[in-house]
Amino acid sequence: MSTKKVVLGFSGGLDTTFCVKHFEDKAYEVHSIIVNTGGFSEEELKKIEAHAYALGVKTHTTVNAVKDYYNSIIKFLIFGNVLKNNTYPLSVSAERLSQALHIASHAKKLNADAVAHGSTGAGNDQVRFDMIFHIMIPGVEIITPIRDLKLSREEEIDYLKKKGVAMNFDKAVYSVNKGLWGTSVGGKETLKSKGILPEEAWPTQVTKTAAEEVKLSFVKGELKAINDKAFDHPTEAIQYLQTIAGPFGIGRDIHVGDTIIGIKGRVGFEAAAPMVILKSHHALEKHVLTKWQLNWKDQLASFYGNWLHEGQILDPVMRDIEAYLQHSQETVTGDVFVLLKPYHFQIIGIESKYDLMSSKFGKYGEMNTGFTGEDVRGFSRIFGNQTSIFHKVKEDAE
Repeated sequence: MSTKKVVLGFSGGLDTTFCVKHFEDKAYEVHSIIVNTGGFSEEELKKIEAHAYALGVKTHTTVNAVKDYYNSIIKFLIFGNVLKNNTYPLSVSAERLSQALHIASHAKKLNADAVAHGSTGAGNDQVRFDMIFHIMIPGVEIITPIRDLKLSREEEIDYLKKKGVAMNFDKAVYSVNKGLWGTSVGGKETLKSKGILPEEAWPTQVTKTAAEEVKLSFVKGELKAINDKAFDHPTEAIQYLQTIAGPFGIGRDIHVGDTIIGIKGRVGFEAAAPMVILKSHHALEKHVLTKWQLNWKDQLASFYGNWLHEGQILDPVMRDIEAYLQHSQETVTGDVFVLLKPYHFQIIGIESKYDLMSSKFGKYGEMNTGFTGEDVRGFSRIFGNQTSIFHKVKEDAE
């Protein structure tokens, strides 16, 4: 019999390291893959690759998915101004979907017998990975050793030590997951309903104290330049803005949300660039889109964000909503001016050739040039006509 192939989503941490040795015991041929969605440096990726081969994997693949991640997911989160529960920019949930899609494609390419991930049975990621694998590679066995064996951290460490694996087994005080669209931070303070992460827990420390103005330039809804510095791709603009806004401690918060499996959870996050971009983009839209464009965008984007959070990126309705969001950005072009300060920021205003506040048509609360007072007098009577009829009929009937 030929050896079975398993494709393992690999981060190099305790859980996925355990998975490699576990599959070795089960006589699987292990092909590890790491999908970089903006959270790893080149040096870190090389160390992870070396660790994988030292563990005995047959092949290790590194996928640079940063631009694809933006093009397929983040772009639409920006177009929709998506904040889960009006707070969280979907930092981790969005990148897990990108990673799952690439892992599934790799498993299909290798004609693997099985695919594996290191998720436990407690969180959202297990659902996101499993569901995408079921859809993209039906019939391929999904193996999750940590979840299936219900292992404790101590049991994993004991097993790896017996296998002679050399790695740092000390558990970090805070669990940090970094990506292009933000960094999550979990610790003892987020395990209960009350508590805030201490200053030292945040990956980006506050080193800027003097207020600083920054200009964000959007073209059809996409961030193309910062302070007149142009970028070849919006991902570069996001990363550059992070270096400017991050040291202010901007974008720190605690997200309280409902998990896919029905329990509530808390997690800290810092997302300076995402929060500044989302609020700036929304400010520009309020100037250049009509009332009903904004209204329908809000409704569709809310559904889009929630459905994406629950792993449903492959539902065809998502392509339909993306088409709407894309088309809505035709006039979302202009500059947004933002004042950055320690721990917060303010939108100063916008400049756009599509600005619907154009003085050619009047100034709010002062004067207008597009209609007369008599026009408004007649409009007001007609606009309330049906409601007026309702109240008159009700009064006569009673």
